Amino acid sequence: MKIAIMGYGTVGSGVAEVLKTNHERIVANSMQDELELAKILDLREFPGDEYEQLVTHDFNDILNDPEIRIVVECMGGLRPAYDFVKSLLLAGKHVVTSNKELVAEKGFELLTTAAEKNVNFLFEASVGGGIPVIRPISQCLAANEIEEVAGILNGTTNFILAKMIDDGLSFEEALALASSLGYAEANPAADIEGTDACRKICILASLCFGSHVYPQSVSTEGITKITLADVECAKAIGGVIKLIASAKRTDDGKISVSVAPSVVRNACLLSGVNDVFNAVLVRGNVLGDAVFYGRGAGKLPTASAVVADVIDCAKHDRRRKLLGWGAPVDGFVADANDAKYSYLIRLKASFEDANKAFGSIEKVTYPGQSADETAFISDPMSRKELDALLGQFDSASAVRITDY
Repeated sequence: MKIAIMGYGTVGSGVAEVLKTNHERIVANSMQDELELAKILDLREFPGDEYEQLVTHDFNDILNDPEIRIVVECMGGLRPAYDFVKSLLLAGKHVVTSNKELVAEKGFELLTTAAEKNVNFLFEASVGGGIPVIRPISQCLAANEIEEVAGILNGTTNFILAKMIDDGLSFEEALALASSLGYAEANPAADIEGTDACRKICILASLCFGSHVYPQSVSTEGITKITLADVECAKAIGGVIKLIASAKRTDDGKISVSVAPSVVRNACLLSGVNDVFNAVLVRGNVLGDAVFYGRGAGKLPTASAVVADVIDCAKHDRRRKLLGWGAPVDGFVADANDAKYSYLIRLKASFEDANKAFGSIEKVTYPGQSADETAFISDPMSRKELDALLGQFDSASAVRITDY
């Protein structure tokens, strides 16, 4: 059986490396006589690379080759990845991808096309990089009604926040360090503004709750407004700030999906996830909480998950795996601003004025707190209620508190 790779960057070259390094084991697990890397699609040349002769610049060389049964998409972005993947599925080829944007935006459509053509569209690496999470949720937790899924889904932001917490670096200093170490892209906006985590929680929410969730329906806030004062204030109540992406079922049968900086108490499962590591917590009505933890990115960890999907496609070459979700449903995603949380709030105001506005509050003091600031924990309230109250004050900061 022949394989092609589209995109020979970090992940694509990692896939080729894993296929070579563990070739005998991979072939044995695939239940095929052989798995041969036949083509690599990329716009660039790779002089001196061991796979130089396999490189093509023409997508049709892969699309029109009947011997290529599995195609690995590592190009990233929507265009031309979506057009290529759709064409490959329509041509009856299996497709494996690590492209979170593609799955978050076009997952339902591509899964439907794959089903119609009796081929597989698999994407284990799109959420947790090398962390197994898609397969465990769809198979190992199939006996559970999933009530909630939440996690630290972006290693760059987790590294930045860890440096602010542990080393006292400002956001700007921690971001510069992440960039120098290669943890942040030249343009880190997708990470620090929460877009990357949003795409990943959309995939998890779609899988766990059965209907496609689009990124534009998710309330998304990044970490750019988090300061060292927020970090110290969180420490004072026995917590740390993490960028948490979450999706949970509401009492009226909808789901609430959001990405936001959150105070996680030190006793909670996600509080100890540091550096560039990721973790996904799944809460089932029978099992309770299960946490999947590991490196959420990186060349070989991500390639490991991609090749596992390649093996699955080879094993299910003439039959489709039952993986996917239903069409998007209007109104299924609730307004996240209606979800109620307690908040850790800092105000330029007296305790008396804060107490008058917010009612019963729990006062907090922390090192370095200015004399004209009041910090406190609020009662649970919606974001709409919070914003209305904060509007009464000239300077305010609020970070929600979670129980993960």
